[in-house]
Amino acid sequence: MSKPWHQAARDGSVSGAAASIASALVLLACGAREQRRASAPLNAVSHWIWNEAAVRQNRPSLRFTLLGYVIHHGAAVFWASLYEKFLARPDDSAARTLQKTALSSAVACIVDFKFTPRRFTPGYERRLSKQSLFLVYSAFAIGMAGAGLLKDRKRDR
Repeated sequence: MSKPWHQAARDGSVSGAAASIASALVLLACGAREQRRASAPLNAVSHWIWNEAAVRQNRPSLRFTLLGYVIHHGAAVFWASLYEKFLARPDDSAARTLQKTALSSAVACIVDFKFTPRRFTPGYERRLSKQSLFLVYSAFAIGMAGAGLLKDRKRDR
């Protein structure tokens, strides 16, 4: 049985925060490796507001980097809330939880890049390689799974 929306949103805010932090750290690392500018991929996310100027921005700033992270975080909480509503189960094994979060992350990736208008794509795909995108979405799944497993472990005590 699925959770009520209010509980899925509450749980999604926790698992989404973990997914957001994990994937943002990978975005920064991949930005540093590929662009020699750690903040470039996060800056690109703010293209929702600042258009192409955000995609070209390399230096960290409140205007681009902080806003990019806020948008990234909101998207992570959105996807995590859907995961919590439709897939998360407290009795799932760690392996099953990771499978389900990987599926959720894959769905998010497909929607982000195949069904979303360019103006509302993540933006970091324009600054990173496909290999880095794989790492970003993998970190998203691992962060989401980790938060869920910790929550279930705490509940079982």
